[in-house]
Amino acid sequence: MGHFHEGELREAIEMLFFAYRDFTSEPDAILAGHGFGRAHHRVIYFVGRHPGMTVSELLGILRITKQSLARVLRELVDQGFVAQVPGERDKRQRRLSLTAKGLGLEKSLTERQLARIDKAYEAVGADAVEGFKRVMLGITDDPSLGRKGMS
Repeated sequence: MGHFHEGELREAIEMLFFAYRDFTSEPDAILAGHGFGRAHHRVIYFVGRHPGMTVSELLGILRITKQSLARVLRELVDQGFVAQVPGERDKRQRRLSLTAKGLGLEKSLTERQLARIDKAYEAVGADAVEGFKRVMLGITDDPSLGRKGMS
């Protein structure tokens, strides 16, 4: 290991577990009311952030199998949360967007998470927020995320 004591690193692991538990608890309850789980949440979130994205682009973001995505997507389409349309140039492409129903669900899931992050950011200030972003990017396998204009 590097320059940090194992105890400090384990503390970070535990903080990530607890933060994720609390970050997902309210959305989990909303999703459960629809018979959905976190995979559905991720699809709804990213399709909402990138309307018109292709199934293949979504697979690249989520890094899950086509089979896993197909099941989740089928449920979201069948229940009227996500719409699929063929691509304009390539009819084999499926472009995804949220329906009005999907937009409503995405808003109710995300507004709670936005409020939680806003409260934490307000409490620590801009320097700590910048440090947090650098740490989170350092943990991911794709450090280019910080350069992709994710805002």
